[in-house]
Amino acid sequence: MYYVYIIRCKDNSLYTGITNNLERRIEEHINRTKRCAKYTKNHIAIKLEASWKTEDRKLASKLEYYIKRLAKKQKEEIIIDDNKFKEYFSEVIDIKKYTKII
Repeated sequence: MYYVYIIRCKDNSLYTGITNNLERRIEEHINRTKRCAKYTKNHIAIKLEASWKTEDRKLASKLEYYIKRLAKKQKEEIIIDDNKFKEYFSEVIDIKKYTKII
């Protein structure tokens, strides 16, 4: 299982990533361990905003790519509204292969 996630940082910016162990990865970002992303080391991650799970890394990487290309306003919308998730991604990926968990 792979997860695509969005983290909110102290400066209200959003960071998107993928992992196969969501709990461990979020802890690395929030505790700013040496394994956290360079971005969250500098922007101070404060909480997990949203995550989706899927069966394989290729699918997770594809979703991460499309989320990273969204404007911040659009990212905020998919965090809140599953209909926006469908609207933004249904033409480029098979959204039935992703399950929102947060």
